[in-house]
Amino acid sequence: MHKNIEFFRFRRLRKTENLRKMVRENFIRKEDLIYPLFVVPGKKVKKEVPSMPGVFQMSIDNIVKECKEIEELGIPAIILFGIPEEKDEIGSDAMSDDGIVQRCIREIKKEVKDLTVITDVCFCEYTSHGHCGIVRNGDVDNDATIENLAKEALSHVKAGADMVAPSDMMDGRVKMIREVLDENGFTHIPIMAYSAKYASSFYGPFRDAAQSAPQFGDRRTYQMDPPNLREAIREVEEDIKEGADIVMVKPALSYLDVIKTVREKFNHPVAAYNVSGEYSMVKAASKMGWIDGDRVATEILISIKRAGADLILTYFAKELVKKEIIL
Repeated sequence: MHKNIEFFRFRRLRKTENLRKMVRENFIRKEDLIYPLFVVPGKKVKKEVPSMPGVFQMSIDNIVKECKEIEELGIPAIILFGIPEEKDEIGSDAMSDDGIVQRCIREIKKEVKDLTVITDVCFCEYTSHGHCGIVRNGDVDNDATIENLAKEALSHVKAGADMVAPSDMMDGRVKMIREVLDENGFTHIPIMAYSAKYASSFYGPFRDAAQSAPQFGDRRTYQMDPPNLREAIREVEEDIKEGADIVMVKPALSYLDVIKTVREKFNHPVAAYNVSGEYSMVKAASKMGWIDGDRVATEILISIKRAGADLILTYFAKELVKKEIIL
């Protein structure tokens, strides 16, 4: 060893797991996680989604059991997606006080007292055409749709939802929902807006889980164009002006730059959705023995956290917490 060569020994602080933990810059806590659930009609239903191993469509009775376990694990929140018995052109079940999600919320709240129940506010799971609102002349009518979105959000909150999360990407929907909630005495209910939701190919497995694939065309006239970053900042800024309490970027893994930019420009809490395609790729590669699935999942989540997300919606939440991989 040449004694005149000077350098800093970074490896000193990597020597042991304890040392690595002591100087670790970013952490994932179970309190950072939101776990998505899919409720379907029937009883004693627990059907695995073929493209999402470990993720299930469940009837209300099994959703309640699942929520009890999630609460016991210390995961603070779920986001609930509903698949109705019948779909129609306007997604009536989404707005009905007797809709699948509304009934599920009431049953959860009877049995699970401290879990935060967030609801997805959209129409793609409820409409016969699979688009996120009222279709006229082959496209979604923005202004007619936001009126119905506000009705849907209000019905969720009346049923007991703790937070609503509009995911439709219609212009002005946060303002409309905020006004309707406030007019009905729900000024205390927060809105987590899907503010920068891209028209992504990573959503494929979710459409199996939620049975929400569009029957014609695609969603590029209302979801964002993936190459755009400045537009995302404008979307987030507008949602904050309209009353969003939390802003979200979706997907997460290919949009870490968007998460980082949103974090740097705004003081609002930032959520990111680690979406179905990101989940399923890890599961598929792990099944083939090509990767260590748990470690890759954790690495993905920490990258989302490091980019600036405060909250992460992820299908990995339950299994990683159960294995005590992220605490």
